[in-house]
Amino acid sequence: MNIAIILGTRPEIIKMSPVIRSCSDHSIDYSVIHTGQHYSYEMDRIFFHELELHNATYNLEVGSGTHGAQTARMLTGLEQILIDDPHDAVLVQGDTNTVLSGALAASKLGIPVGHVEAGLRSYDRSMPEEINRIVADHISDYLFAPTETAAGNLRREGRPDSGIFITGNTVVDAVSQNLSIAQRDTSIFSKLSVERGGYVLVTAHRQENVDRWENLSGILKGLRLVRDELGVTVLYPVHPRAKKMIE
Repeated sequence: MNIAIILGTRPEIIKMSPVIRSCSDHSIDYSVIHTGQHYSYEMDRIFFHELELHNATYNLEVGSGTHGAQTARMLTGLEQILIDDPHDAVLVQGDTNTVLSGALAASKLGIPVGHVEAGLRSYDRSMPEEINRIVADHISDYLFAPTETAAGNLRREGRPDSGIFITGNTVVDAVSQNLSIAQRDTSIFSKLSVERGGYVLVTAHRQENVDRWENLSGILKGLRLVRDELGVTVLYPVHPRAKKMIE
């Protein structure tokens, strides 16, 4: 068995790290194919380094672009890799353009596809992520649903029970496995001049949160209230998308 693990963004690296480690632990041959959807050090390589993962076997380095252009470059590159280096199965995770491209490229080549974190739904088709996850779920052969609710969504959409597996969410495994790494290196506290238990950590970058001024301004106002009411430091590692919109 030779598995291609296709990823391309920060959350995919984090959430697939337990799968990568499990393949190594069970002596399963695998390749990590990185599309390069995220490509800066802070959004990409730092996670391979800090999670103690080997670098990707392949990197397409597609970079940013419109959804159509980015997806097209990924499809072309992934198809060629999978033709030149055949694999028995492909794994994708989540709802990014990388997931859509990986699932499409593999299914067109007749390679079985497994979708990790299958069955999640927002029921908001204005979100590009919703389109990606729906399409990926309907062309995947193995649907690894994190919850019974997610599995129910798949059944209601006509996906067969035989291909649905309730596995839990790999982000839980990632937290558990990576705690020991975090505990070994506590330099971040001195670097940011904060103390354990004395800060709030925030993330916000989804299109529906940061591309709409009324939503983004409400989030920022809420963070100021948290800071003032609780008297704690708010740490917000700003995604490039959110940074651009804030500016």
